[in-house]
Amino acid sequence: MAAHLSSGRVNLTALREAGRRELREFLDKCAGSKAIVWDEYLTGPFGLIAQYSLLKEHEVEKMFTLKPGRLPQADVKNIIFFVRPKLELMDIITDNVLREDRGRSPQRDFHILFVPRRSLLCEQWLKEQGVLGSFIHREQYSLDLIPFDGDLLSMESESAFKECYLESDQTSLYHAAKGLMTLQALYGTIPQIFGKGECARHVANMMIRMKREFPGSQNSIFPVFDTLLLLDRNVDLLTPLATQLTYEGLIDEIYGIQNTYVKLPPEKFAPKKQGEGGKDLPTEPKKLQLNSAEELYAEIRDKNFNAVGSVLSKKAKIISAAFEERHHAKTVGEIKQFVSQLPHMQAARSSLANHTSIAELIKDITTSEDFFDNLTVEQEFMSGIDTDKVNNYIEDCIAQKHPLIKILRLVCLQSVCNSGLKQKVLDHYKREILQTYGYEHILTLNNLEKAGLLKPQTSGRNNYPTIRKTLRLWMDDVNEQNPNDISYVYSGYAPLSVRLAQLLARPGWRSIEEVLKMLPGPHFEERQQLPTGLQKKRQHGENRVTLVFFLGGVTYAEIAALRFLSQMEDGGTEYVIATTKLINGTSWIKSLMEKLEPTPF
Repeated sequence: MAAHLSSGRVNLTALREAGRRELREFLDKCAGSKAIVWDEYLTGPFGLIAQYSLLKEHEVEKMFTLKPGRLPQADVKNIIFFVRPKLELMDIITDNVLREDRGRSPQRDFHILFVPRRSLLCEQWLKEQGVLGSFIHREQYSLDLIPFDGDLLSMESESAFKECYLESDQTSLYHAAKGLMTLQALYGTIPQIFGKGECARHVANMMIRMKREFPGSQNSIFPVFDTLLLLDRNVDLLTPLATQLTYEGLIDEIYGIQNTYVKLPPEKFAPKKQGEGGKDLPTEPKKLQLNSAEELYAEIRDKNFNAVGSVLSKKAKIISAAFEERHHAKTVGEIKQFVSQLPHMQAARSSLANHTSIAELIKDITTSEDFFDNLTVEQEFMSGIDTDKVNNYIEDCIAQKHPLIKILRLVCLQSVCNSGLKQKVLDHYKREILQTYGYEHILTLNNLEKAGLLKPQTSGRNNYPTIRKTLRLWMDDVNEQNPNDISYVYSGYAPLSVRLAQLLARPGWRSIEEVLKMLPGPHFEERQQLPTGLQKKRQHGENRVTLVFFLGGVTYAEIAALRFLSQMEDGGTEYVIATTKLINGTSWIKSLMEKLEPTPF
């Protein structure tokens, strides 16, 4: 089931197993039949740890979504709430518990499982509402890092960036440090820690403190990771704002990938039958799981979209040739061999049909004039053209009332590529946005400024050109078909975050000291002592393994760029990626938006 988690250098099945074990232990504490009431946001992440079959084995008979009112009828002994520690959810739980029919027999037992941590504030709130005593078990389930793929872990904490950079709330950083301690318990102490940014510094400090406070946590496992690189998202605010141009990146930009699943328009996936003339088209979105368990997807996910078409047509020829083989199978042995390969061939054909349909859907968008114009402006900004004045295309888009998020992404991109905008330009954009989209968005603009995305140029000078040239962030001669540099993921722009990881591996950050000082936050290095006998003697030709942890979110294009570095012949380093959340420009800006509701008169 989870073979794709063990396909990389680090076998992440062990992490998934640890999560399943903890879940089983909790369920077994609540003896008898059970119904789970889910905080809806948790169902996706939990699905990556345990399927319904595991819950069923432990007497879970019903599952409901958490909502106000009476709980649905269920003939079970235990009701278990799986929730994040949020006060608004405690109100719903209180309502559920108070409406429970106390006269019914037999009585149902209530339990609450906080994910990822128990919260004193929530428990105090339940106590004030008079329902805390109704819960027999009040526990926590530390769902910190969830394995998404063989080289990818995410905490799926949707508000981590906003909490860290706008509200100075370090809860998600504590969870990140806890998640890293869990990883070290399973995969050995990571000897070297490098970091850049304020949040990275906090996480490293928390890890060192946790290690000191729990001396027993020093384990005797041979370390799997050589290096941990902690990177703040605000060290590189540019990358998520740009449109990702890899296959997986574009699927996420256009349709949004949630916990490895994507929902697509159903028309493209309807089976074509002759003579039916398109009646009875499905109306439910087509839901597909996207991970490296699917051979074809693993091959094309990280390619630039312009290189995907040729791979699909090659695959189509190979598959049809394989099916043609059946005409040449003469002997019983040959027929038997063909039949044994049939399930694999049919799976490959269905996979090809799905991805051809997805590629057609994406192509309709990427070949549109609007997509091209938008991309042209992005690339001009990233290569340093006209970043210091009001942009005509942005003005036209505002006048035509294009989606606000599209406008905000472009204006923020211009601001970041110019180390902030001149006050006159910034005021002009703000005025245009508020007059066109409404004054309720003033809080959103304020949030973007606080986060450093849309701000006035304070120092009077633009550092971006220096950073761009020193780190080679813009490459004119990019090869999309057979790339030789990470810049292929944005057709010219090399993600700053990934360039930092690349330069750390070789030749080291000392070579870019000056540029590091221009980027926000401190950069540092820590070493963790390993017990004697666990120091790694590297075999000749053996690659180092580096865990890159993005605090505040990571895009699929950055993941593709790190995978590209892992596969380089002379790279010498393989990367595993961890993050607080998988993001794209739209979901990221959305998490910072606030809507002021007008007061009713």
